[in-house]
Amino acid sequence: MIRKARVKDVKTIKDMVNGYAREGLMLARSYSELYESIRDFYVYETDGEVIGCCALHVMWEDLAEILSFAVKPEYRNNGIGSELLNTCLEDEHALDVGTVFTLTCIPEFFEKREFNRVEKSSLPHKIWNGCIKCPKFPECDEIPLVRKLR
Repeated sequence: MIRKARVKDVKTIKDMVNGYAREGLMLARSYSELYESIRDFYVYETDGEVIGCCALHVMWEDLAEILSFAVKPEYRNNGIGSELLNTCLEDEHALDVGTVFTLTCIPEFFEKREFNRVEKSSLPHKIWNGCIKCPKFPECDEIPLVRKLR
């Protein structure tokens, strides 16, 4: 079941996201960042356990970011990520933002869902706020992808 994240989910979200961050696959998140952005998050819960998360963060009037997108390894390849992403895209549609982007080490997942690779330089400078905090900056290996929804 997918639902909006709750404050009590923050520890689990942090553990999932930072587990992938230790592998160099995504940006680590602090408790502070997660609590402040908890309203951006959806979680996938099964049998009372949160096994996946994804956030849609509005950046500007016409731009939102998919971030902190993680599914516990033992539950991957079961459609959970697709369901989480679709929920975020439905949220974007309701908000009428228009364009969604993500930075990822797994571009193929998003390309199958109508996201297109773009040059990093084509994204607004506002998005680089998160990048500056990343240990990979400025030699990031993440691929930027964009999906225009209107």
